[in-house]
Amino acid sequence: MARKKKRSSSRGSKGQRGKHSITQSGPPKNLRKTILDVFRDKPGKPLNHKQISSALGILNHDVRRLVMELLSEMASQEKLIDLGRGKYKLVPQQVAATEGTIQITKFGRGFVLIEDGSEIKLAKGATGSAFWGDTVKVEWASFGRKTVPFVSEVTKRMREVYVVIIEQIKDYAFGHPTDPKLHESFFIPPSNLNGSIEGDKVLLEMVSWDRNDDSPIGNVTRVLGQEGDNDVEMHAILAEFGLPLEFPPEVHDEAAAFTPSSASKGLDPAEITKRRDMRDVLTMTIDPHDAKDFDDALSMRKLKNGNWEIGIHIADVSYYVKPGSAIDTEAISRATSVYLVDRTIPMLPEVLSNDLCSLRPNEDKYAFSAVFEMDENAVVVKEWFGRTVIHSDRRFAYEEAQTRLDTGEGDYVTELRAFFSLASKLRERRFNKGGIDFNTEEVRFELDADGRPLRVKIKRMKEANKLIEDFMLLANVRVACFLAKLHPEKNVPTRTSVYRIHDKPAIEKLSALRTFVGRLGYHMPKPNTSNAESLIRDLLIATANTPVAETVKTMAIRSMSKAEYTTDNIGHYGLAFPFYTHFTSPIRRYPDVLVHRLLQQYLDGEKDANKEVLDSRCHHSGIMEKRAAEAERASIKYKQVEFLMSRIGETFQGIVSGAVPRGLFVEIRENKCEGFVPKDAFPNDHWVFDQDRLGFEGIRSGELIALGDEVTIRVASADLLKRQLEFEILVK
Repeated sequence: MARKKKRSSSRGSKGQRGKHSITQSGPPKNLRKTILDVFRDKPGKPLNHKQISSALGILNHDVRRLVMELLSEMASQEKLIDLGRGKYKLVPQQVAATEGTIQITKFGRGFVLIEDGSEIKLAKGATGSAFWGDTVKVEWASFGRKTVPFVSEVTKRMREVYVVIIEQIKDYAFGHPTDPKLHESFFIPPSNLNGSIEGDKVLLEMVSWDRNDDSPIGNVTRVLGQEGDNDVEMHAILAEFGLPLEFPPEVHDEAAAFTPSSASKGLDPAEITKRRDMRDVLTMTIDPHDAKDFDDALSMRKLKNGNWEIGIHIADVSYYVKPGSAIDTEAISRATSVYLVDRTIPMLPEVLSNDLCSLRPNEDKYAFSAVFEMDENAVVVKEWFGRTVIHSDRRFAYEEAQTRLDTGEGDYVTELRAFFSLASKLRERRFNKGGIDFNTEEVRFELDADGRPLRVKIKRMKEANKLIEDFMLLANVRVACFLAKLHPEKNVPTRTSVYRIHDKPAIEKLSALRTFVGRLGYHMPKPNTSNAESLIRDLLIATANTPVAETVKTMAIRSMSKAEYTTDNIGHYGLAFPFYTHFTSPIRRYPDVLVHRLLQQYLDGEKDANKEVLDSRCHHSGIMEKRAAEAERASIKYKQVEFLMSRIGETFQGIVSGAVPRGLFVEIRENKCEGFVPKDAFPNDHWVFDQDRLGFEGIRSGELIALGDEVTIRVASADLLKRQLEFEILVK
């Protein structure tokens, strides 16, 4: 056998070659450009020939000497600046402008996040006319021997409107942003006040911000009202997160063309003939007692062979909402309904969301259905997808359904218990395959007529809630598999579809969770790539039915990745489903409307969907979903602060839920209100932050207050404007 030629040692090992790595057979023709690329990757940083050679994976001494000569040559050509002692840096004109998203601290320093994950730090005064979240262009300027980055242009504003509070000074005013991330106030000339007065919360547009050393000039576009009014504050939260306050006129005009339904008025007979008629099958809805829209219903009947026919019926929104219509365009923009503490901002006009599309009892309704034949073990033996017409015989609130499950008494109790039996088997199989129980305690406020919180209620999920959830999960999974049209041998998708994916948790977040539960007395193995999938599931099993179960579950969910919409499937980690989508809530989620349209498209045998269009819709829906969740949290936080304003000085038991160098976050056990404890509000001692143990250690006492510890706190202050609570720790 021929002997292999010995590899040249001058090439270097694979691990020594970076992204600019070059071969060592001789000096490459583009070595000058490659050297400049290394400098551009590290703009402003002085480099010598050894650092350049190392970055390029060059070991050959002759080529290294050539690098040194080229550095000197490029300095003489004014492409590099010679700093002396063999150090060079790129002249500002050679640094390509970079675009990214800026974040600005309250001290005026900036951080620009680049698409590749890198970060450019900006000194105070170098952020130009940018606000937090804007997309900016960064260039470099030379000051003596230093090259520094600065914002040269704002290419896209994150916000179209700003929520500010008016401070009137003579005939002009300043508008102070309610969002603490915005570091500058607006100057508002007299002609731009538009009727606003001292103390008003208003919506404002930026007119100009031409000079970095001047305030941006604003124009009031809408007066919300005086600070502190409940409606004003809720509208301000919506505007702060770029969410709509009302539907545009063209949507109202289109919605007015729909005739509201009634129990006595039937549906279009011609349309009914195109659908599977299931009006004679027992059908019911189970929802919160205060629900206004009903986008899902369940039907049941026993088949002659002893199996069950279970129908999961979803409001047929896509029948009414046509692509290209004003309602559809607005639904695309909104992407989701928004749920604040005291109100819902729907994705669709009320005539659709609460009437025509809503599966109300004792009315014939159009639905998009997934119908399954299941045996007594809840194994699906046959499935059918398509458009139907249904008639809901009974509307249950969760509490009513739960009473029947608990007592065995009341109408439809036999059917409800049969539903529950099948759902329980579906749930058991999901958990056995690694599914995680995501259900946590939810905060609900009881409000007075003016929207002020009277008391906090903790809502816990019971069997009736889980019953509905398990059947909705079944429909979502089976629809996802149908849309994907899995290859019979490779089990990979052969069609374009929309998925709801959930990635595995990051190792560093699992490590923080491990520290947290360790403080509670629970051992969690050290996370690694081989055990990351099972750690959270095993932890929740270990802490189930313990006093810390809900706290651990909340922290575990925080440690996980966020679910996303995409056309590229990686499965759903938390639910342990290899294929999963959202089919069951088209009244309140636009991706579900997309899934309904895809389902009909593929049932009709039409060609594959446009992946690029779907990806764009998925990306936008993800952005709006995040904004809606942030707005909901902001409204909850506002009510928490408002609730505790009358309880300043009172003491509560809490648990440390977060730790940062400037202090701790503590959640009150009885009402789940979370506040911040600055480290100077700890008990007498000198406290030092311990990053590894996520807490603070007292230098004199040696005591540690860290994540997961139970503490007694006193409510020190409540700031409604900032939506912040501040506590003092009295004792651990």
